Amino acid sequence: MPRSQPPVKSGVSVEEYLAMEARASERHEYAHGQVFAMAGGSERHNRLAFELAMAIAQNSRDSGCRVLISDVKVQTPTSAFYYPDIMVVCDASDDHPYIKRSPCLIVEVLSESTLDIDRGEKWLNYQTIASLQMYVLLEQDTIRAEVFRRVEGGWFYERIESGTLKLPCVDLEIALEDIYTRLG
Repeated sequence: MPRSQPPVKSGVSVEEYLAMEARASERHEYAHGQVFAMAGGSERHNRLAFELAMAIAQNSRDSGCRVLISDVKVQTPTSAFYYPDIMVVCDASDDHPYIKRSPCLIVEVLSESTLDIDRGEKWLNYQTIASLQMYVLLEQDTIRAEVFRRVEGGWFYERIESGTLKLPCVDLEIALEDIYTRLG
C-alpha cells in the first residue's frame, strides 16, 4: 500500500541514503529509492514498546541476544531500511553499530499514520529477512497483537486478544494483558 505522505526525496541510492541519514537530525526510512520522514510516536506508543522491550531484555539477559528500540535500522535483502519499534538480534556477527541485518524478532506498535505501512510495505520487506522468526504488530488502543510466525513453507498468522504472546527466539511467554496493564 502506498504511503500517505510523499517521500522527502526520490531516486536516492542506498549509499546516498546512508550518508544523508548519518548527518540528519531526524530519522528517515528508505524503500525503493525513496526516503520518508518518520512520524513521531505518542507516549502510549513509546510506553507499550518499552514495556515489551523490558520484558524481553530481562528474560534474555544471559542469552547473547540484544534488544534494540527504534534508533537502530534494520536492512532487508530488498535494500529497504526501517527503524522497528523493537528488534531482537541474536547473531553475534551482526555487529554493525547502526544497521542490523539478521533480527529474529521485529515488533511494530501500530498507529493511525503507520498501520498500513506496517501491515503492507514493511511486512513485505521483512519477510525477505532469512533470520526473522516472528513479526508482531501491537495495537495501541486495545489489547491486541497480530503475530506472523515463520513456519516451514511460509508464514502462520495469528491474532491474539487475550492469552499469551509466545516469542520463541528469546524463549519468552508473556500474558498480553500484562504488557498493557502497566500502561495505566
